[in-house]
Amino acid sequence: RKFIDDVRRNDLSESLNPTRDDFAAMLEESFERNSAEEGSVVKGTIVGIENDLAIIDVGLKTEGRVALKEFSTPGHPADLSVGDEVEVFLDRIENAMGEAVLSREKARREEAWVRLEKAYEATERVEGQIFGRVKGGFTVDLDGAVAFLPGSQVDIRPVRDVGPLLNIPQPFQILKMDKRRGNIVVSRRAVLEETRAEQRQELIENLKEGDVRDGVVKNITDYGAFVDLGGLDGLLHVTDISWRRVNDPREVLSIGQTVKVQVIKVNPDTQRISLGMKQLEADPWEGVEAKYPVGTRFTGRVTNITDYGAFVELEAGVEGLVHVSEMSWTKKNVHPGKIVSTSQEVEVMVLEVDPAKRRISLGLKQCMDNPWDAFLVDHPVGSELEGEVRGITEFGMFVGIGPDLDGMVHINDIDWNRQGEEAIEDYNKGDTVKVKVLEVDVEKERISLGIKQLGDDPMAGGEVRKGATITCTVTEVASGGIEVEF
Repeated sequence: RKFIDDVRRNDLSESLNPTRDDFAAMLEESFERNSAEEGSVVKGTIVGIENDLAIIDVGLKTEGRVALKEFSTPGHPADLSVGDEVEVFLDRIENAMGEAVLSREKARREEAWVRLEKAYEATERVEGQIFGRVKGGFTVDLDGAVAFLPGSQVDIRPVRDVGPLLNIPQPFQILKMDKRRGNIVVSRRAVLEETRAEQRQELIENLKEGDVRDGVVKNITDYGAFVDLGGLDGLLHVTDISWRRVNDPREVLSIGQTVKVQVIKVNPDTQRISLGMKQLEADPWEGVEAKYPVGTRFTGRVTNITDYGAFVELEAGVEGLVHVSEMSWTKKNVHPGKIVSTSQEVEVMVLEVDPAKRRISLGLKQCMDNPWDAFLVDHPVGSELEGEVRGITEFGMFVGIGPDLDGMVHINDIDWNRQGEEAIEDYNKGDTVKVKVLEVDVEKERISLGIKQLGDDPMAGGEVRKGATITCTVTEVASGGIEVEF
C-alpha cells in the first residue's frame, strides 16, 4: 500500500509495471522518509494482539512486539485494542529475527525524564506511587521513571508500617537526578515539612491565648506531652494536665488520644505554644479556707514522700504538706518514708492555710495522743522510776523511760560528792538505773531526770548556807581556778 502511494505521489509513468531496480529504489526511498532513529520515542499503531503481546507498526520494514504488561501501571491494567495509537521507544530497527525492537517502558521512562528534569529545575513537586521496598528505602513510580525513596525521607517521624502508603498517588520532592546513571532520589518528608510549615504559620497567626482546641497526643515525656493542634505541636506540661498531682503523664494520657486543651501562651517568634487541660476545670483552691479551717481534722491520701515531709491529698487538686517535724511526737531523726507510705490513708489536722501561695500545712502527730502529756500525768515531778541508759554524752546521759521517750540526766545531777566527769564513768550504755523526775517541759518535749536527787543533799540542814562566809583550805591551784576544802 505504501509503495503504491509513493508511486502515485511520484507520478511514475510506468507505475503498474516497474522494473526491479525501480521498485527497490522507491521502496528504499519510502523507508528513508519514514525511518526513525534508534534510541528515540516514536508513534505506532497496534495492528494486532497475540496472547500477551501487542504487534505495533511504527512505519518500518517490519513490526515490533511489546508485552501488554508494559502498558499497565500500578493499579491500572493494560486496556488496548487494534487500531490504538501508542508511543514506544525504538531500541533497534531490526533484530536477528528481522523485527523492530520496541519498548513501552523505556518510552514512558524517557517521557518521564523530560518532565521530571523540568520539575527538578523549577523545584516543583511531582506525583508518584510507592510500589516496592528495597535496601535502605523504597521504590517510587514517577509515571514511568523509577525513583529511590530513602527510609529517612518517608515521613517527618519514623514510620513503622508503610502499608497504607503503598500504591497511592502522592506528591514527592526530587532531591537528586542523574540521567546518565538513571538515578532519581525523591523525598516525601520534604513535602510534608513544607506543608507543615505553611500550616504552622497559618495556625500561629490565628491562635490566641485562651483559645480552646482539640488536639491529638503525639508524644509523651516525663515532663509532659506534645499535642498536635493540626500541623503545630504545643507542650502540655505535667503540672497543667490536672489540678491533682500527676507524677507520670502516661498515667493520664496515651499516644493518639484526642484531648481538649486551652492555649496558655503563644510565642510567634519561636512558634512555641503552652497548653493546659486543668484550666478547663474549676479551681479546687477557690474557697479553700472555708473548706479546711485551721484545727479541723480530715482524712487524706499520701501522694508523695520527700526528705522534708509528706504530701497528703485532701481532695482532687488540693494537697497539704505534713512537715517531718509534725509527723511524730517522738521520732525526730527518722525519714518520713519510715512513718508513712505512698497511697496510705492518714488522719491529719489543718495547721495553716495560705490560699495565695496555695499551701496547706498539716500535722499528723496532732491527731495522736501526746506522750509528753501522758507521761506528766503518770509521772509528776518528784516521782521515781527505772530506765535503761540509751546514750552517754559529755554533758550527761539519756535514760529511756518508756517505749518512745527519753529523759536527760545532766552531768551535774549524778552525784553529790563527786565531779560529774568522774561520776558518769560509773555508767555504761544498757545499764538500768533509778532516776527521779525533776522537770517536764511539754512544749519543748524535754524531761529532766536526776540520780543524786534520790538521796539527801549533804549540804542541806547544815551551817553552810548560800550567802554565808566560811573559812577554807586551798587544796589545788589550777589554770581555771582554785579548789578549796571546808
